[in-house]
Amino acid sequence: MFGDINKSEIMGNITRDPELRTTKNGTPVCSFSVATNRRYQQNEEWKEEVEFHNVVLWGQRAEFFSQRARKGTRVYVEGRLQTRSWESEAGNKNYRTEIIAQRVLLIDRYEKGESYEGAPKQGDSQVQNPKAADNRKPKAKTDAGDEEIDPDDLPF
Repeated sequence: MFGDINKSEIMGNITRDPELRTTKNGTPVCSFSVATNRRYQQNEEWKEEVEFHNVVLWGQRAEFFSQRARKGTRVYVEGRLQTRSWESEAGNKNYRTEIIAQRVLLIDRYEKGESYEGAPKQGDSQVQNPKAADNRKPKAKTDAGDEEIDPDDLPF
């Protein structure tokens, strides 16, 4: 029998500067929003639809991320969906669905070749520079020369 899956992956641009707060018990939490675009064809005409996703990042990684990301930064986010609810002062029930980030990659910084120093503690959600993550992937060498081939680049 199969278990349940709650996983979300998005890649897009941050729509507002990340907001860093601290909970009553001192845990850092960073909130931000990511816009993703979907292109599709309808009646021989291309259309584009924009979705906005609320993202929450916890712990030391929240501090790390909030210092490096800004509005417009391109990011990859991996996490789980969570919907919370609360009652407004007017007595209305409100809902908000968020991605609780477990991994965040700063794509803009990777494309510019920048790297980060000082890895946050294990156990927190991951904020990584994809360039550093690529260094951990196994590389295959060809017989044709010294050019390295990343197995992820192979079409099979």
